[in-house]
Amino acid sequence: MPTGWRFIAQRALTEEIIDWDVPFALSSNPKRALSGPGAMAGTIEPEYARMLGSDGEPILQEWGTKLYAEVDGAIRWGGIVTGTGFDNAKATISCEGLSCYPKGIPYESYMISGKLITPKDPYAGKDKNHDGWVDGKKGKQKVPKPPKPHGGPRFDTFDAFRNIWNHVQSKPNGNIGLKIDTHDLGELLGAKNGSDPWELAWWNNPDCGTALDTLARDTPFDWIETHSWADNTSNKIDHRIRLGKPRLGRKRDDLRFADGENITAIAKPEGLGDEYANEVFVLGKGEGQKMKKAQLYKSGTGRMRRVATVVDKTLSSASALRNRGQRELNGHSQELQIPAIQIRNHPNAKFGSWSLGDDILVQVEVPWVGSVAIWHRIISDELSPNDMCILTLKRSDSFVY
Repeated sequence: MPTGWRFIAQRALTEEIIDWDVPFALSSNPKRALSGPGAMAGTIEPEYARMLGSDGEPILQEWGTKLYAEVDGAIRWGGIVTGTGFDNAKATISCEGLSCYPKGIPYESYMISGKLITPKDPYAGKDKNHDGWVDGKKGKQKVPKPPKPHGGPRFDTFDAFRNIWNHVQSKPNGNIGLKIDTHDLGELLGAKNGSDPWELAWWNNPDCGTALDTLARDTPFDWIETHSWADNTSNKIDHRIRLGKPRLGRKRDDLRFADGENITAIAKPEGLGDEYANEVFVLGKGEGQKMKKAQLYKSGTGRMRRVATVVDKTLSSASALRNRGQRELNGHSQELQIPAIQIRNHPNAKFGSWSLGDDILVQVEVPWVGSVAIWHRIISDELSPNDMCILTLKRSDSFVY
């Protein structure tokens, strides 16, 4: 195992440390992801895979063991063992971040924000002869118009996100110790007038993981899963979901990523070719003429009109339709993008100095193009024991906030 690295095993529910130094050989480096759980995979000897902890259970147990990658005393990755198997003389272990847990868990409750409320008409049935006067009060009291429908209470998007997580972790054997940020986004779900309520209902058989992803995608907002030692004196590890308002990360003028300095390789630059579009047509919830829709344009391109059509029946609010359309429009702009870079640990940007979601200026030589300097966001990082790291990137101007 590389110097400064160790893998720590912990019981998933009790969080008892059961092995401080698992003999884990990486086959897929620890990968953190923006608004995703990330993953890690490796191999060990079959004999170790069969070893039992003090509680009589296998040390590495699917959905029963948390596994961490610690580098120089800091936890760089944490997650749950989700798969085990045997490949000839090796045992294979697959792990995902703790935030993978809600996938496949049904939502068994009910939430509604911005419900259409139709107040009871106190004069209903009091004009049986339909003459416009209250029965028995003709000439004295006309029947007033019924109260207008209105929108009911609405709650913040982050409250819905926390509610789903609380639902997952409140079930027996469901508390994985993940804490969710407590601040609000400042955006309420559902229409104010009750015309388009946001609803999550058990009878529609919603998946908790899908519901969380949909909230983050349609609002949109960022989240990151983090793990760290609680303090220097205990064996407790804190787990947290950080929520972005409306995004996480910042522009990093203090870091440098340049060819020939700390960038050792780049993935093939991307252009969109036949996928170019300067207009997007979004079709959402509903059928026929009542279907929700939005149309977005990119003017001043000097190019012929090309249209990309997106169909997503989960979209109902005008803001969700526009957000989805703007993301698609930015993604079809055919601007040059560097999808990934490999960097070495260097004073330009020491490992651990950036955060997922940060914007960094990537300065590289691109064949047939020349020297370019393009701002990209870090959407994942993959730390390697050989003191290298792969950053997966997307152009900063492809995001909408």
